[in-house]
Amino acid sequence: MQIHLTDAAPADVRLHARLVNQGQALTGLDAALAEGASVSKFSGRAGQTFEGFAHADGAVKRIALAGLGDADAADRRANCERAGAALTAKYLVSGETAMVLDLGGAGLSAEDAAAVLLALRLRAWRHDAYRTRLAADKRPSLAAVHVTGAPEGTAAAWEREAALAKGVEFTRQLVTEPANIIYPETFVAACQKAFEGTAAEITVLGEEEMRALGMGALVGVGQGSERESKLLAIRWNGGAAGDKPTVFVGKGVTFDTGGISLKPPPGMEDMKWDMGGAGAVAGAMLALVTRKARANIIGVMGLVENMPDGKAQRPGDVVTTMSGQTVEVLNTDAEGRLVLCDALHWAQERYSPARIVDLATLTGAMIISLGHEYGGMFANDDTLASQLTAAGQTSGDKLWRMPLGPSYDKLIDSPVADIKNVGPREAGSITAAQFLQRFIKDGTPWAHLDIAGMVWSNKPGHTWDKGATGYGVRLLDQFVRDVVEG
Repeated sequence: MQIHLTDAAPADVRLHARLVNQGQALTGLDAALAEGASVSKFSGRAGQTFEGFAHADGAVKRIALAGLGDADAADRRANCERAGAALTAKYLVSGETAMVLDLGGAGLSAEDAAAVLLALRLRAWRHDAYRTRLAADKRPSLAAVHVTGAPEGTAAAWEREAALAKGVEFTRQLVTEPANIIYPETFVAACQKAFEGTAAEITVLGEEEMRALGMGALVGVGQGSERESKLLAIRWNGGAAGDKPTVFVGKGVTFDTGGISLKPPPGMEDMKWDMGGAGAVAGAMLALVTRKARANIIGVMGLVENMPDGKAQRPGDVVTTMSGQTVEVLNTDAEGRLVLCDALHWAQERYSPARIVDLATLTGAMIISLGHEYGGMFANDDTLASQLTAAGQTSGDKLWRMPLGPSYDKLIDSPVADIKNVGPREAGSITAAQFLQRFIKDGTPWAHLDIAGMVWSNKPGHTWDKGATGYGVRLLDQFVRDVVEG
């Protein structure tokens, strides 16, 4: 969707929309429209819409109202997003190709206006590339929004949010594509294309290089696949030359069969999005690079495919990680932590980060714990945890902190190696986080985000349709804005 800020609306656009605060008088409207809105009990509640028709300039115009909620609400930004997304959801497949959106008269700040536009665009994203027989009335038609009455400063605010939208859309694209299209090599190629022409630095390691570095855990996960595993790093140096970088690490299992510990067939197709953590890191880096963030940020992604080939690792195998710690692999379906442990160690060795945050669709147990409302957060640093929680509240990518502790750590001690890759049935998400913590160097602030319940949705949300949500991109971008850029 193209969004244009303009002083004058094109005369040939039929669909006109305006935003209304809850309880705001409907002045300046055709009398019949205003009465119709009243009869329909349109009150301006956040996300509420009303539609009517009126004669204007010798033509019939389609008039839409969208509610902003209480003008003084604490969650004003979220309400602005609901209003923008509601308009897209209503008119995306309406047959209208353009909309005029009047942002005047509702008392919006530039940031509020940009939030409306961000939601308009995000809610419009769809992936119809493989739907060759989509009915005409199901095809997206709304391609352009002409914005009038924007408050001063909206252009600059929207430029920043448009970069964020680009990152979210990239993540959704990566997560949505099937595993025969996106696998380690093509994930890397997609990133190389997306960052082409930017000042970002891209580093790619293949299996031979990773073996030479001692990454027995990461390479072991992918050894049953015909697809070569990769380690991808994207570096952006937008901050002061002497500042240590912030590092984001993403789990990128482009398809997870469970390996020899094969998953049940029903629902296995969902495992194309087991690379949602890496997808979020890639999208966040694209957003940050596009808006030229004033920060030194590095995104690291461990990319593998977990398949049950004759060469695949077996339950009971012992692998040696890059850190030198040995792992007894009791369950080959607990593979994400094996990918992350080597990626985390490599990132710390290479970049000496100021802080490190990893994102992973790591455990089904997290979905049991938190459902699809929050990502789970584990952290060794209270300040970092608080900063991420605040970024989640602002961005809408919410987090809930979970515990770590020595008692849980004992559950993953192995009788034959330093550590085993699964604990008992209970506390499954916690023991997975405890596993990763063993690979974090003393003194390094670290947070692990288990986002298994968040990267894919079986129902529409405020800013997404069914499918990939892009969760994590907005969270990381907001964290950089709040903490790293300051």
